[in-house]
Amino acid sequence: MIDTLAAGDNLSCTIDRVPNNKGAQDTIVRLMRRDPDIKRALNRAQNLRRRRMVSYIRGNRRWYQRERSAKVARCVQGAEFTMPFTHDIAPDLRSVEQYLKLSKG
Repeated sequence: MIDTLAAGDNLSCTIDRVPNNKGAQDTIVRLMRRDPDIKRALNRAQNLRRRRMVSYIRGNRRWYQRERSAKVARCVQGAEFTMPFTHDIAPDLRSVEQYLKLSKG
């Protein structure tokens, strides 16, 4: 199915089963971050972290206490995401195709 997609097509993905290896899980999470809703939530969380960052002076130097980043995209069974297709992600999709249910739309 990946060969029939054109650049700019919307691709809907559903995680059928969670992979055992960490590399495949990281690839799926990286693909999930291309979803516009997830991307928007990550940008919002980053802006809020910047506003809430605590700075203090210690040893005549400014130090920052930073929050951990938000884990909006999670690789769990049944998670759905939609992203625009580009040809640079085709190898990533092929490597995790067995764990995803892909549909054009």
